[in-house]
Amino acid sequence: MGRILAIDYGLKRTGIAVTDPLQIIANGLETVPSHQLLTFLANYMAKEEVDEMVIGMPKNLDNTDTDSTQAVRNIVKQIQKKFPAVPLRLHDERFTSQMAMKAMIAGGMSKKDRRVKATVDRVSATIILQSYMESK
Repeated sequence: MGRILAIDYGLKRTGIAVTDPLQIIANGLETVPSHQLLTFLANYMAKEEVDEMVIGMPKNLDNTDTDSTQAVRNIVKQIQKKFPAVPLRLHDERFTSQMAMKAMIAGGMSKKDRRVKATVDRVSATIILQSYMESK
């Protein structure tokens, strides 16, 4: 059984989370510069089996597109073209940044560490993955 990999795509940074091989627990993996995402995924998938990918789809509360939605659609096309054998699912990512911040506060993370945007992106990807797993 392979892992599920989740992506919280941003214009500058992308948070990545993965499950354990049994697909029970979601863990933050890495934050990479967005322009290096496809290279990172290729390197990761050369070492680890990935059964499916999930990408957070940004939407406004009224379900309209955000400023980032088109960028996510573009990267979805690139991922599907580069990794056609791996199913790619879209998952609602509304409130994940706020949920990530609350989770970090609840976990006792220092204010200094919470200011590191890469950490927020990685935790957001983990929340997207956990939410996707719960919806299955």
